Amino acid sequence: KDQGIQINDDLFPGKLVGEHDRVCAYLQFDVPEGEKLTVRVASSFIGEEQAWLNFDREVKNKTVADLKIESAKLWNSMMGRIVAEGGNEEQMKTFYSCLYRVLLFPREFYEFDKSGKPVYYSPYDGKIHAGYMYTDNGFWDTFRAVHPLFTLVYPEVSERIMQALVNSYEESGFLPEWASPGHRGCMIGNNSLSLITDAWMKGIRSFDAKKALEAMVHQTQAQGREASVGRNGFEEYDKLGYVPYPDYVEATAKTLEYAYSDWCLSRFAASIGNVSIAEAYEKKSQNYKNLFDPSCGFMRAKNKDGEWIEPFRAIEWGGPFTEGSSWHYTWSVMHDIQGLAQLMGGHEQMGAKLDSMFNAPADYNVGTYGFVIHEIAEMVALDMGQYAHGNQPVQHAIYLYNYIGQPWKAQYHVREVLNRLYNSGPKGYCGDEDNGQTSAWYVCSAMGFYPVCPGQPEYVLGAPLFQKVTLNLPNNKVFVIDARNNNDKNLYIDSAKLNGKKFTRNYLTHDEISSGGELSLKMNAKPNMKRGVRPEDFPYSYSVYKP
Repeated sequence: KDQGIQINDDLFPGKLVGEHDRVCAYLQFDVPEGEKLTVRVASSFIGEEQAWLNFDREVKNKTVADLKIESAKLWNSMMGRIVAEGGNEEQMKTFYSCLYRVLLFPREFYEFDKSGKPVYYSPYDGKIHAGYMYTDNGFWDTFRAVHPLFTLVYPEVSERIMQALVNSYEESGFLPEWASPGHRGCMIGNNSLSLITDAWMKGIRSFDAKKALEAMVHQTQAQGREASVGRNGFEEYDKLGYVPYPDYVEATAKTLEYAYSDWCLSRFAASIGNVSIAEAYEKKSQNYKNLFDPSCGFMRAKNKDGEWIEPFRAIEWGGPFTEGSSWHYTWSVMHDIQGLAQLMGGHEQMGAKLDSMFNAPADYNVGTYGFVIHEIAEMVALDMGQYAHGNQPVQHAIYLYNYIGQPWKAQYHVREVLNRLYNSGPKGYCGDEDNGQTSAWYVCSAMGFYPVCPGQPEYVLGAPLFQKVTLNLPNNKVFVIDARNNNDKNLYIDSAKLNGKKFTRNYLTHDEISSGGELSLKMNAKPNMKRGVRPEDFPYSYSVYKP
């Protein structure tokens, strides 16, 4: 009956020539009473010819019922990779709701040409390329658990994402840190290095390793047009060993994230035989030590003259930190937890520090934000002391008890978070969902393990929520976590067996899971304070802790 273009709130019948912002098309149909209208739509980022190809593949001659069946089959194939059993209905709803949300991002930004090969429009150079591209993902959030979960359970997705990262570098000169759809100035760090290293260390070989190393080094030695593209403050970081504040906002958080990224780069370079780069970045990975103040036991900001920024308040948000305070970022040393323990005075002192985070009042100072941002309000509402699970930097901290011989404390707090902070209703999240990261924490933790340090092929144990979880992995491999006597009271691991043999470690390796097998857990209502307390039972850490 009518067709045209809508720009903002104005309608323009017919065709409209030229480029405009916020444009959408409209169609108006004259449908006689009693008749049904079926509309089949396809689109393309490449062009009209590609849109018709997509139309033929996706919707031509298909009914709504056909598409519903196809969609259900696809979702079941993805969701069925993880089968949880033995939980109540609410736990099952929450688990699969979280798994669903993990799989929503990043978005596939590629299409298939006439021969069925992947092609894409690049948001980086505006050209059409062969291969894969992904978008809509913030690595500051998702490097922590989303992408490690992909690499373990959906490795075919990780294979394509790694190719897309290298493609992004070749087309723009930088790796993406927050793609939306191209480079976006949002958040901090060089977490693309974490994605590449973690995938590589876990056997993903779908990309050009030498080109990836070139991209990773460049990411640490240049600054893009956006502050979050490349490395903001890289010259000062290399000269001083930290990013100075207030010369750079969020400087302490950036230093800590850069040190972890440098460790990732060192690991990757060493694995492909580039010793000189590996050694240089191994040294820089220790820069986190430059911002630890032993007099107060926290990470702090320094100015360019090496002086601590005064006054110091551990509860002050913003300034040298990103959406958090020193309470949250002091733990952001995933790659060298034993080194962090040494700075704190040893395992006992680090354990006491972790305890105090959960026991401290949920006090705060709004700092440079000037008002109560939602992350602050969420921390207060959670009522778990200074532990702010609604924001990403501190989400791994619970698992650090495993590194200091106190795994039962990790088991207790993990179960607390699983039960108290998540549900299947509209208030089921304790903060931002953040591209699947909040969900991925739940999925991993409910299964019984978590990737504390992506780049090291290990998963640190917690307290599984279900009596049985089955991972249906590629190559017909199956891994089972069996905790038959598991319930709300029996939340502690009393003893364990891996493939029938006694198992005392606080972590599983990637190969142990991906090769298939069974982890059998005997759960108890009381913690076993003798299990997992030997140094050889601890997860990997950069340096060897010496009492």
